[in-house]
Formats: sequence, C-alpha cells, structure tokens
Amino acid sequence: MYGYEQNPGAQQQYGQSSQQGMPGMQPGAQPGAYGTQPGAQGGMQGGMQGGYAQQPPLYPEPSPPSLADAVRAFTTGTLSAEDFQQIFSTSKVYCPRGDNPGFLALHNTQQPVIPMFTTLKELRRYAGKESKYFVITGAEVIDLLPTGYGFVLDMEGDHRMVFDAKAVEQMVDYAMRRMYG
Repeated sequence: MYGYEQNPGAQQQYGQSSQQGMPGMQPGAQPGAYGTQPGAQGGMQGGMQGGYAQQPPLYPEPSPPSLADAVRAFTTGTLSAEDFQQIFSTSKVYCPRGDNPGFLALHNTQQPVIPMFTTLKELRRYAGKESKYFVITGAEVIDLLPTGYGFVLDMEGDHRMVFDAKAVEQMVDYAMRRMYG
C-alpha cells in the first residue's frame, strides 16, 4: 500500500525505522501522505510541518435558502415554481401525527389536505407544544402523499401555501421529468 497504513498505531517501513522519523517530523510521529501524523491520533499539532496546510475558503459557501424563506419568496412572486420545488424536495417538512402511522388529513375543506410545516416552531404554533410529529423531506412528501390529497404549508403562518390535489400531481410530474427525462 502506498502512503500510510489506515490502522491506528501501525508502523511503516520506509527503508528507515519510523522511530528515527523523517526530517521535520516530531519524535514518535508517523509519516503520512500529507505531512506528519503525531502518534496514532492522525491529527496535527500546531499546524503542518513539512506538508501542505489546507487553507480555509476566503468566502464561505452560501447556504441554500430555508423552506420558510422559499415559501415567502414563492408567495410574493420572487421565486419560480421550479426553483421552489427544487428547494422543497430537499428540505425537511414537519408533519403532525396521530397514534397510527401516516399523515393526518383535514377533511373539512373542499378537498382533503394534509397540514405540513416548514419549521418545528410553525408546527407547535398550530398543534401545541406536546404534539407528536414526524419529519420527512419534500421529495418524500410528493412520493408518499395519497392520490386525491393536497397539502397546506404553515397553516397558521403569515405565508400559508395550499397545494390542491391537481398541484400535487403537477409536482409529481415535474419531479418525474427531472428524474427520468
């Protein structure tokens, strides 16, 4: 094997005893692919000696918008339906639950809808502090939602969104086109 042994504490033979070390190594350090590894810890003490230090990025990676931000942007018209669905599919969705597995549905509407929430705080505002819930991704919602049901996001929130059964079908079609072409 080239480089170094993956096993902690393993001794390498590089034509010289690893006890003697290499120039620039701390006593007892093992040679590694990029610099030295003190002891069996595999970490560096006080920076790199004889290797390449990994520099932190100058600008941090931008974090994706939260689902709550996407809901606000979509309801105000600043986010397209496709962009919203991309964010929704990878976001966590909080769903209230009963004693039996599955979604809880509201049937006192034109079509049955399932309440879902962008944050635990929104769910607690609707269902109370001690309510039971489960968390899934938006993609799983689209996959598991029963036929003929819609859903409502943040029912008690300022930017409530209702997706009827037809809108859910369109979301499924869009997801299938993206996945399978």
